[in-house]
Amino acid sequence: MSETHHDSCAHHGYHHELVIKDLSVSYRRVVALEDISLATSCGNRVALIGPNGAGKSTLLKAIAGLIPRDRGTILWRGTTVKKWSREFAYLPQREEVDWSFPITVRGLVEMGRYPQTGWWRNFTPADDQAVDKALESLALLDLQDRQIRELSGGQQQRAFLARALAQEAHVLLLDEPFTGLDRNASHLLGDLLEKLAHEGRLVLASHHDLNTVPQLFDEALILSTRALAFGPVTEVLTPELIARTFYEPVGK
Repeated sequence: MSETHHDSCAHHGYHHELVIKDLSVSYRRVVALEDISLATSCGNRVALIGPNGAGKSTLLKAIAGLIPRDRGTILWRGTTVKKWSREFAYLPQREEVDWSFPITVRGLVEMGRYPQTGWWRNFTPADDQAVDKALESLALLDLQDRQIRELSGGQQQRAFLARALAQEAHVLLLDEPFTGLDRNASHLLGDLLEKLAHEGRLVLASHHDLNTVPQLFDEALILSTRALAFGPVTEVLTPELIARTFYEPVGK
C-alpha cells in the first residue's frame, strides 16, 4: 500500500482489515468457491479476475452476506462477519437492476440510510445531511430529482456509489462496475474509485479487462474456483498466470 493510503487510513482512524479464511461456497452441491483466503485493508482497490464461472460474483455476494457459506470465516476489523454488515455495500451488475423502477436519484441514495434509521422511521437532519453529502461527492446534486432510468450508464454507477456513501459503508463490493461504460465514463469511474480508496475505503471489484487492471487497481485476486494468486497487481498479473487462469478448464 502506498504512503498516501496509509496517511488516509490514519487520518480517518480506519486501520481496518478484511481477512477471509478458507471460504467455500456451493450451489446445489456444485462447488463455486473453494478454500479462498486473503487479507487486505482500507485504502486498497482489489480486482477479482478470472473467467466466467470462476466465482467472482459469488465471492462478492458471500462477503456481502447475501448467500450462505459452506465453511470459512470473514473478519472485518477483527470481528467475525456472520451475515450482513452495514459497513459493506454491494453494487450488482447493471443488468441485474430494474432501471424502470420509479425512483429518483435522491430516493435511491436515501435507501442507503435505511440500515441506520430502519424502514419506517422518519429521516433526521443528520440523515438528510448524509444524503446531501453523498450526492455532492459524486456530482449528482443537479440530477437528484431525475428518474434513475433517465441516467447514462456512468451516472447510474455513480448513483449506486452515492447510496453506498450515504450508508457510510467502508467496504465497497462492485460486480463488473465498468461493463457497458464508454471510455469517458470508465475514466471518471476509475478516478472516483481511486478517490474513495484514498479517503480510506476498501474497494473490491470483479473486472474482466486485463489491460486496464494496472491503472485501476492496487491488488488482484486471480480466481478459478480456487485462489490462484493474490497480491500487488504488478506481482500477480503475469503472462504465465493469465494463461493458466484463462486457458485451462475452470477448477483445475
